[in-house]
Amino acid sequence: MYNEAPGKCAVSVAAKKGVPLQRIDEECTIIRSMTMKKMIICGWFVVAYRFYPCYILLMNNISGSNPIGQQKGGATMPSNEECGIRDVWGHNLEEEFRTIRQVVQQYQYIAMDTEFPGVVARPIGEFRTSADYQYQLLRCNVDLLRIIQLGLTFLDESGNTPGGSYTTWQFNFKFNLQEDMYAQDSIDMLQNSGIQFKKHEEEGIDPLDFAELLMTSGIVLVDDIKWLSFHSGYDFGYLLKLLTDQNLPQEESEFFELLRIYFPTIYDVKYLMKSCKNLKGGLQEVAEQLEIQRVGPQHQAGSDSLLTGMVFFKMREMFFEDNIDDAKYCGHLYGLGTSFVVNGSGGYMDSNGDNSSSS
Repeated sequence: MYNEAPGKCAVSVAAKKGVPLQRIDEECTIIRSMTMKKMIICGWFVVAYRFYPCYILLMNNISGSNPIGQQKGGATMPSNEECGIRDVWGHNLEEEFRTIRQVVQQYQYIAMDTEFPGVVARPIGEFRTSADYQYQLLRCNVDLLRIIQLGLTFLDESGNTPGGSYTTWQFNFKFNLQEDMYAQDSIDMLQNSGIQFKKHEEEGIDPLDFAELLMTSGIVLVDDIKWLSFHSGYDFGYLLKLLTDQNLPQEESEFFELLRIYFPTIYDVKYLMKSCKNLKGGLQEVAEQLEIQRVGPQHQAGSDSLLTGMVFFKMREMFFEDNIDDAKYCGHLYGLGTSFVVNGSGGYMDSNGDNSSSS
């Protein structure tokens, strides 16, 4: 373990071709073979004009993936349109935001999920707490990587979705397998779920265009909008990166201050589960325990956001008597140690130690 300042990253998996590398340390050893699938590189990793001391352990080509639109075993998945999930690309982005600005006037609970290209880096250095390490892990990966999908599902106070053709909007961002960094296992999983990376490359949403429309959509910077999520530190990290067009703050407290500004009211379902006897596991497992049927393909942001919304309202009814104590639950993100919920004195509430494990 290096005694480096928190936030510097040890890149453990960079499963892609064409990662911009620059050899800074002349004593670095590079083992390279055109026929090898594994490459070991020691030295410095250069991306986005920032330098990270790192170890890149694996670089793999895309191989062995299932055909797009099929699950293992050859079963064809229903289309998103058939499931009430509206796919948004660069060409229909403005049109769909016009619809969303109307929908949010009545449906002010927004269930959210993202898909991103995995975890490729580990922070190195000394960390104050395990929660501090988890935030630095999140920060260096969000800084290095690009969001692939964002799913937003709109619901009203009773958990009802809009009555039209669509309940959910799935935003598909520009992503290039030849240029952008990713973890191979994550890309394989997303391809198997039906994500079409060629279409993302050619028709994906430009992040700056999305951020501009999101800022004027009426769904951020608004106290009345309630965001529903599941183990969502990374999800909100990518959204803040989009909205600010900057890397995440170095300190976790600054991250939560930004979160409070853009997303004043957040309920993380994974955090709520701490008070729900016998509920455990990831989103799909929790849905099965609550006997909730998924709509749409797993591991796509639209379907996952819809399932998150359904799980939240079922949990609220079964475990919280339809009344969640905001002072206790609002603003906590499972896996991170600081909440932006104010404890009455203007300070941050610390929840270290009991929410640092993963789903």
